[in-house]
Amino acid sequence: MIWLIGNKGMLGSEIQKQLSENKLPFVGTDREVDITSMEALEAFATSVDTSSYFPSDLPRSERKIKWIINCSAYTNVDKAEDEPEFAAKLNKDGPCNIARVARKIGAKLIHISTDYVFGGNGNSPYTEDGEKNPLGVYGLTKSEGEDLIRKEMTQYFIIRTAWLYGFDGKNFVYTMTKLMNEKPEIKVVNDQRGTPTCAVDLASAILRLIDKTDHAKGFIGSGSTPAFGIYHFTNAGETTWYEFAKEIYRVGKKTGRITNECNVMPCTSEEFPSKVTRPSYSVLSKEKIISALKIRIPSWQSSLEQFMKSKRFEVK
Repeated sequence: MIWLIGNKGMLGSEIQKQLSENKLPFVGTDREVDITSMEALEAFATSVDTSSYFPSDLPRSERKIKWIINCSAYTNVDKAEDEPEFAAKLNKDGPCNIARVARKIGAKLIHISTDYVFGGNGNSPYTEDGEKNPLGVYGLTKSEGEDLIRKEMTQYFIIRTAWLYGFDGKNFVYTMTKLMNEKPEIKVVNDQRGTPTCAVDLASAILRLIDKTDHAKGFIGSGSTPAFGIYHFTNAGETTWYEFAKEIYRVGKKTGRITNECNVMPCTSEEFPSKVTRPSYSVLSKEKIISALKIRIPSWQSSLEQFMKSKRFEVK
């Protein structure tokens, strides 16, 4: 049984969809179970086997929570500077509580983290053991959440990702598509380098990680067990936000998602001042997860095109 926390968010929604498609037993929760409360987490974890979440014919042996996937987080980078305590509750205290509950019930944990734990002043892809140096409250609280999980338990996977977009919820691809259909010209920063990540691909990697760890035979395949620890996952390649936007426009025109003529112009981060400095370079190395899962990660360009071609594409 998998407990998916944050099932209504962009990534959580995609994971939930893939769990359902692969007929894997799971239960999903969002704000109705408060991750900042140990009591709430423990109450749910200990009563879930008799709850109405499951079909009446599901054996009780399959109702035991063996995995917890935590997709919940405070993700508003700028607003976190004004709400540091609240950001810390969700990004630091919440994951710590979840790790404690996971250890108590004997479950393995998958926790989603971010490229913002790094300072962004490098020029080569960050590896999992690279020095952390977050620039703002968001990155700091996510980094502290990682550290507390590692302190509380050993059977965990922390997956850092970046520039995430998906079918459910607001994201850069939807925002750019909307603006490009409304305006004759837009400006996009060209001095921040990273890698876009399609939630479909990340969710697929998470399910494969579970499958390989459990040696389950079936929907994906089995093999050697990945070592617990920190992994990075984004799509392959690297780009800037401006180059990303140019590709959105190209694919949008090709697929008919964008019908307006729009001039996409590069600019510097200084033209869009914010309360926190974004990492200028946040490309993540994927060699570790490629080796552990024996996967081929699609390029960010090919995943973007598949995303914009999909019938699920709907600008929010």
